[in-house]
Amino acid sequence: MPTLFLFSALVVATCGLVYELVAGTLASYLLGDSVTQFSTIIGAYLFSMGVGSWLSRYVRNDILDVFVRVEILVGVVGGCSAAVLFLLFSEVTHFRVALYGLVGLIGILVGLEIPLLIRLLEDRLELRDLVARVLAADYVGGLLASLLFPLLLVPRLGLIRTSFFFGIVNVAVAIVLIYKLPSPQRRLGLQVGAAASTVLLVIGFASAEDLMALSEEGQYPGQALFAKSTAYQRIVVTRQADDIRLFLNGNLQFSSRDEYRYHEALVHPIMAALAAPRNILVLGGGDGLAVRELLKYPSVQSITLVDLDPEMTRLFSRTPFLAELNGGALSSAKVHIINADAFVWLKEAHEAYDGIIVDFPDPSNYSIGKLFSLTFYRRLGAVLAPGGWAVIQSTSPYVAPKAYWCVERTLQAAGLQTAAYHVFVPSFGEWGFVAAGHDPYRIPAALPAGLRFITMDTLPQLFDFPPDMQRVPTEVNRLDNQVLVRYFEKEWGNYLAE
Repeated sequence: MPTLFLFSALVVATCGLVYELVAGTLASYLLGDSVTQFSTIIGAYLFSMGVGSWLSRYVRNDILDVFVRVEILVGVVGGCSAAVLFLLFSEVTHFRVALYGLVGLIGILVGLEIPLLIRLLEDRLELRDLVARVLAADYVGGLLASLLFPLLLVPRLGLIRTSFFFGIVNVAVAIVLIYKLPSPQRRLGLQVGAAASTVLLVIGFASAEDLMALSEEGQYPGQALFAKSTAYQRIVVTRQADDIRLFLNGNLQFSSRDEYRYHEALVHPIMAALAAPRNILVLGGGDGLAVRELLKYPSVQSITLVDLDPEMTRLFSRTPFLAELNGGALSSAKVHIINADAFVWLKEAHEAYDGIIVDFPDPSNYSIGKLFSLTFYRRLGAVLAPGGWAVIQSTSPYVAPKAYWCVERTLQAAGLQTAAYHVFVPSFGEWGFVAAGHDPYRIPAALPAGLRFITMDTLPQLFDFPPDMQRVPTEVNRLDNQVLVRYFEKEWGNYLAE
């Protein structure tokens, strides 16, 4: 009997921490600023556990019966939590109220569990042995959850299936313990409840993709052609009439109607300024659209594309209608795809590149913010060949001027000379880029034939900033302060709130 209860403590701790991690990850996906979301979720969860522990003092009789009921409730509420939150995100005005309300409820229920377990074992073990064993099981369960969640659960199951799976595990513990109840009448009622809960959770687990698609219906225009949660992000591709759009974690990455404006502005101002570019590096840009523009230069012999998510490069190289958008660029013999973390990969890179295209998502969280840091730009400068140029997509200088000019300021702090420019893309509005090199930038004398947007007449205009987008003073974005992420969150948050 003590062994069964100690094993229950292990399972309880694992499940409880998984629900906490699911809530924190989901909040960072949907609300951004992962540090704030995880900090507040953890704080709210631990406080709620304290409330649950305090409430356990009012359980005076039938402790095993109450413990089984709590296990079933934790399984149902925690198991359904991710699906419920995704569905509520696009439907309720005050999403944070629902988020923290659900986190608080799960925390209270989980907080009840360990005190009840200790009381169930108090007549079977000495106090010092009891506390040592229960807490040891609790801490080991926490370790299991913290290892399984990022390494196995999210990459293989995704957030919704992970929460349903551990809900099933919680209820399974309850089912085993039901048979330890002395009263057949109580066993029958709890067996029915546990069976119904298990059926609900199993259906939810099997329907996870449908639930995710349902939650996304109101978020994305048109028909979803592809939707998948990978180990790194949620990828959604939609079509509305003749417009194909890519969304990563809910954020628009391109619209096929005007992406050529963005990608011509990203690539050609620096590539046309190079005498005979041969060796090119692309960081990010797994959709292959920047590579498509690079292949317009006959002198280019090799393009190394480093993108974290293999699903992205696979999707845009093997799906016919997406490969058509990039002109089959990712299948070119000149292109070498590496699926790796660019921050780590660049540290170990030793080859020199004539041109470097940096096309990361906006710095909306600290994991992306490191790719806009002083450390990263110093590594970038180290692999930029003499006379070479790099370009960084740098968010909107109109909506987020501090974030935009912080990118330029950080590049300059890394010892690079910069040339800031911007372009109007209808899907995004005014968008900014910063060119960076070891020498001063000069407008090129010619552009490749066949461009749809940039001409030799309009190119100089990209470097002219009107008064409402003029340079503003900022700090340097360092790894230990990530000021850029705070600029970005504040400015875009204010803009979207208007």
